[in-house]
Amino acid sequence: MLTMVSSPVSTTAQLTFFVAPPKGVRAFQHVNAVNSGPEAGDRVRNFKREQKEIIIENLRGKEELVSLDKTGFQLVHHPAKHTEFTNDADIQREYYPESAELMKKITGASRVVFFDHTIRRRRPGQIDDAPDKRQPVVQTHVDQTTKSSIARVHRHLPPDEVPELLKHRFQIINLWRPISNPAIDWPLALCDFNSVDVEKDTLPVALIYPDREGETYGITYNPNQKWKYFYGVTPEEAIFIKCFDSVQDGSVALFTPHTGFADPTTPEGTPFRESIELRALVFYD
Repeated sequence: MLTMVSSPVSTTAQLTFFVAPPKGVRAFQHVNAVNSGPEAGDRVRNFKREQKEIIIENLRGKEELVSLDKTGFQLVHHPAKHTEFTNDADIQREYYPESAELMKKITGASRVVFFDHTIRRRRPGQIDDAPDKRQPVVQTHVDQTTKSSIARVHRHLPPDEVPELLKHRFQIINLWRPISNPAIDWPLALCDFNSVDVEKDTLPVALIYPDREGETYGITYNPNQKWKYFYGVTPEEAIFIKCFDSVQDGSVALFTPHTGFADPTTPEGTPFRESIELRALVFYD
């Protein structure tokens, strides 16, 4: 059973959406390069963003209405054995294996390969310009596109295994968990895939790293989108977030747009959000 928390029916907050650059111009964003001057601390990019006031429904008590294949995300109650989250090597050695078993149990997958993780510790005023300074993401997005998802398989799996793996269903799923304290400060907003216009609401964005390039989807505003959250997710809980699914016949959710957001109802003095997300390639026989 999921932990029941006394919580509101919904909250209303500002979410940040992408505005596409001029037609024909590919959107890009540098991951570790930041602006100076009036936009100091903001990442270098060639597109604009806009804020919209959004009603975000709280799914506490209605957790059974959502799932990875139905809406693109799912909450589970599953305390982790590893709880330190201070050392990357320990996380990979201890937290990765237990999380892989959890992911197999929830999805029915035969193989789970984690390819990275990010720890986010909100520190007001700290510039997010390095892996050890990651802050909650403040723009609506999906971590992968079809192009970058296939590239991930080639990048992280042995070359001789790739052709066979790509013949079967595979997904990219994030496993997001608060650490230290419940995520009341800067919770996670998730968009029901069934309310997304895949063609109109997604904008491919090149992510420029010092040594490589990736691609994500930025999300543009659509009043039909239905945004959800789970109030006060605890470190004993985790959210599965689908970022890609190779099954694209309309039978399952393809992905989940998501973002961190400042909940204006957060009580003063609430501990700052700290969380970890694992990113996994998920394969099926």
